[in-house]
Amino acid sequence: MTTITTRDGTRIFYKDWGDKAAQPIVFSHGWPLTADAWDAQMVFFAEQGFRTIAHDRRSHGRSDQVWNGNTMDQYGDDLAELIAQLDLSNAVLVGHSTGGGEVTRYIGRHGTARIAKVALVGAVTPLMLKTEANPGGLPIEVFDGIRQGTRADRSQFFLDLTMPFYGYNRDGAAVSEGVRREFWRQGMLGGLKGQLDSIRAFSESAFHADLARFDVPTLVLHGDDDQIVPFANSALQTARLVKGAELKVYEGSSHGLAQIEAERFNADLLDFIHA
Repeated sequence: MTTITTRDGTRIFYKDWGDKAAQPIVFSHGWPLTADAWDAQMVFFAEQGFRTIAHDRRSHGRSDQVWNGNTMDQYGDDLAELIAQLDLSNAVLVGHSTGGGEVTRYIGRHGTARIAKVALVGAVTPLMLKTEANPGGLPIEVFDGIRQGTRADRSQFFLDLTMPFYGYNRDGAAVSEGVRREFWRQGMLGGLKGQLDSIRAFSESAFHADLARFDVPTLVLHGDDDQIVPFANSALQTARLVKGAELKVYEGSSHGLAQIEAERFNADLLDFIHA
């Protein structure tokens, strides 16, 4: 397997497809998934002449399962080490959900010297948790329920989670059992401790200061029927905080739009990169 080793000794698995001399696109996955969630995009963009890279976040997938360090700061630093060790430049960063937070924290901590453009897809920015300063957020009880379900029977919880994740619980939805099983497979590859820690990382991390550091073209893409990261308190707020950001809304679409609307998503992302 292809891995890098971070400064704290953690091995991070990554895929690296396409022409190594081409412009790189780096994909960061959502919770509790892996780099495999981006396979449709990895193949499509490699076929379009790009170098495509995706990694398994620490404690997820094929990366080391670590007891400590499952924080948003560390996720951003791990991404920085991947980019530096592969000596990437002029890169396009694409982050989904928790991966959107990871990409944002990377820029907040490491800047955009190596980055050309950013796409935030169903991202957890700027803050998911309801607080006095963020009244539109989700109450802590929502995230406590995710923790409880993951700890008690994560196998069943992950399978059940696919229904709202992909909008399969909506009337008339065409349910793919293959997509549901693949979500479950990826989730079960990860370590329970890291997945539990990651719930706090994606729900309680505030990204306002990180978003203020964005100085490259940015696409904010979100489904307005996202039942996991509600649209109004995430994409709308993020687009307002990033100067010049382009907001693209998929009407009636779910959190997992990159999988269930891959053709449309890939075309929109390609247009953004070429613009």
